[in-house]
Amino acid sequence: MTSSAVSRVRSALATQPRLSLGQLPTPLHDAVRLREALGGPARCPRILIKRDDLTALGLGGNKARKLEYLVADALASGATTLVTTGAVQSNHARMTAAAACVAGMRCVLVLTATTREPELAGNLLLDRLYGATVRLVPSIDPMLAVGQDEVLVAAVVAEELAHGRTPYVIPVGGSSGIGVLGYVGGSAELVEQLSAMGVSPSRLYYASGSRGTQAGLTLGAMLCQAPYRAYGVAVSAGEPEKIERAKRIANEAAARLNLPERLDLPDLVTDQGFIGEGYGIPTDGGLEAIALVAQTEAILLDPCYTSKGMAALVQHIRSGELKAADTVVFLHTGGMPALFTGGFVDAFTRRLV
Repeated sequence: MTSSAVSRVRSALATQPRLSLGQLPTPLHDAVRLREALGGPARCPRILIKRDDLTALGLGGNKARKLEYLVADALASGATTLVTTGAVQSNHARMTAAAACVAGMRCVLVLTATTREPELAGNLLLDRLYGATVRLVPSIDPMLAVGQDEVLVAAVVAEELAHGRTPYVIPVGGSSGIGVLGYVGGSAELVEQLSAMGVSPSRLYYASGSRGTQAGLTLGAMLCQAPYRAYGVAVSAGEPEKIERAKRIANEAAARLNLPERLDLPDLVTDQGFIGEGYGIPTDGGLEAIALVAQTEAILLDPCYTSKGMAALVQHIRSGELKAADTVVFLHTGGMPALFTGGFVDAFTRRLV
């Protein structure tokens, strides 16, 4: 039974170090007005939005769940400095900087930028506000989320050690076997909420970047005997390396939990059709999704991640791929600071003209 499966997962997670950083559980919102706008019950499935934008840490988002385990592991290892990488508007970097504040740690961010002096807005502004040290590397491909940051990360580690500090390097997006534990726990939380509501969704839609969330959601769905299939919508290129990473870190997490289940590549679903021109570049479908969800549910999506995930959900409803009798869940992974950047403002303004 699902309840016994969830109990087994919770018992396994209880063996792992964890630092409380997020406001959990997050709500599961029934998007009634969005459903009406998409044709109503006669044409549109029931849409439930899992509000992980409301985890609270550093303006919220999905990374809070991963960082609870990653920062706990860093502290257990005696680390004093968190080091991580990402794009210049990385939500993960912003939330890592916030987590460092809560944990009383130093934070160094190695961020990929397309210009030498990126706009001090959105996540980058918050990185500075949280006191993080920011080091920049140039972008190598707009379709990818990161640049060639390995050399600079190694230099940062050496500098921290030279100053008598102990660095702890978190992979991009928190995508590691430890980070995966966050969405194994998140899956248990969601399955319990769905059971309490008496609903059995067919799919869980979410935006997929560095694949740590994908690994956690897919492994969590398997372990918790979830009724849905985790359906990732890619926001950046990088296959097949990324899906191999998701498999590897998911199975590392299962081994860490001392559970026998393992994922294989067919278990991992990633829709590549909504990336657009590249990572962080708004799409027409994404811009429509932002406006649609804002004007029906007063919920804000972001131009990089959740808008592309919602664009996929909307298209699948309109095409009939999803049936009116279905129920689907959309995982809102946060990212609203990107709404307050020049890139989004320019894109949205052009759409209005």
